[in-house]
Amino acid sequence: MEKTAAIIGGGVIGGGWAARFALNGWAVRVFDPDPQAERKIGEVMANARRSLPGLGNVALPDEGEISFHPTVAGAVEGAAWVQESVPERLDLKQKVYAEIMTHVGAETIVGSSTSGFKPSELQEGMPRAEQIVVTHPFNPVYLLPLVELVTTPINHDVLIARAKDILTTLGMFPLHLRKEIDAHIADRFLEAVWREALWLIKDGIATTEEIDNAIRYGFGLRWAQMGLFETYRVAGGEAGMRHFISQFGPALQWPWTKLMDVPELTDELIDMIADQSDAQSGRYSIRELERIRDANLVSKIRGLSRTDWGAGAIQRKHDRAIEAAAGLRRHVDEVEDLSQPILTARRAVPTEWLDYNGHMNESRYLEAFSNASDRFMLMVGCDEQYIANGGSYFTAETHIRHLGEAHAGAIITIHTRLIDGSGKKMHIFMEMRDDAGEVVATCEQVLLHVSLETRRTAPPAPQIEAALAKVAAAQAGLPMPEGLGRGVGAPR
Repeated sequence: MEKTAAIIGGGVIGGGWAARFALNGWAVRVFDPDPQAERKIGEVMANARRSLPGLGNVALPDEGEISFHPTVAGAVEGAAWVQESVPERLDLKQKVYAEIMTHVGAETIVGSSTSGFKPSELQEGMPRAEQIVVTHPFNPVYLLPLVELVTTPINHDVLIARAKDILTTLGMFPLHLRKEIDAHIADRFLEAVWREALWLIKDGIATTEEIDNAIRYGFGLRWAQMGLFETYRVAGGEAGMRHFISQFGPALQWPWTKLMDVPELTDELIDMIADQSDAQSGRYSIRELERIRDANLVSKIRGLSRTDWGAGAIQRKHDRAIEAAAGLRRHVDEVEDLSQPILTARRAVPTEWLDYNGHMNESRYLEAFSNASDRFMLMVGCDEQYIANGGSYFTAETHIRHLGEAHAGAIITIHTRLIDGSGKKMHIFMEMRDDAGEVVATCEQVLLHVSLETRRTAPPAPQIEAALAKVAAAQAGLPMPEGLGRGVGAPR
């Protein structure tokens, strides 16, 4: 039962859930009567495999197996989590729940992807209704972290806590709504924007493309990393939110929008919207648009991760949660065998690291090795607090040898050998291998300990000297690595 998820309904959202679970190491059991379901989910999985591993800096767990089942009962049997993603018809959902609840275990969490129905509507008349919650995600489910967890008073605290924990282990952010409301939170915002957009098109103010440009080139990017209220707080300047409200609050009384009204969706208006959308995006297939979207989202979230902000902060937290299972440690005392080169990186190669030759760009080798040497610094005690107190290492010399190719999606590992850790110097040799075990590159690096106050070399703190001495003593019996001290251009 542990780490087995059942997906009931394998459309866009169900397929995204399948990918999110499977790529985080869960076995996934799918039920969907559509004869094309396996093909469609296979295509979604292909896109997810291409994009999701590149979100983080730690390789995901081994992918879970996806199986397809002809009945709801067969799919949900033994599942720890059931995710319902059938069409938005309450009668259909209740019919499906009647069957689900007959066959699931007493500890199974049953979540609904519904974007509008309240959990009380789904629970009504169901046996063990306290196991049913709303877990409303956003497309693509395998990339976007937000999931609205909506509960009712009959959902007990233990189940809610377990649901939050499972969603968090999937790299998601469960936003818990303790009071249910139609369309939850996020879709109410989307509905407001959608209504206003329909009026702008009907009144001839803007086309579909112009409306999308207003969002993607402006406030959409801003909202992605700071939300609504924090954005407006910043807009208030040094005086903050109170000043913003006093300055812009009166605008709420002005007739800027038609949010309380919506044009009738006549055939004429539907044709106008569809024609404009075709003109805007019709040259791309849906799969091409998905790949473009995924690449953009990966790049944005990775960018936000560098500043530990917004969705990037969720990803960094997810990385930290799985790094120990990947064999990465945070101090040399945690390493089981110091007599061998130490694992200092295990990650997937993201698409943004590729160059025009279709393999990893040489600057990204340096980035990967730099991150690995940063982890080694962390492991010997040169952590954020130590650096904040004025001590650090500066790189004095780096020599990278490119011995093979690394391609998008490849899992690369870097092991670090300490050659000399005496005095102010830290001399290390790193070896990068691909997922086939082949050596892709090596990096020899000399770093010097400095005082950040004087910006000059200085002896490291005693605890760092001790950690380096411990590693050096443990690795003293290793033969010198091939390529050590090799000059540029020297024969291999």
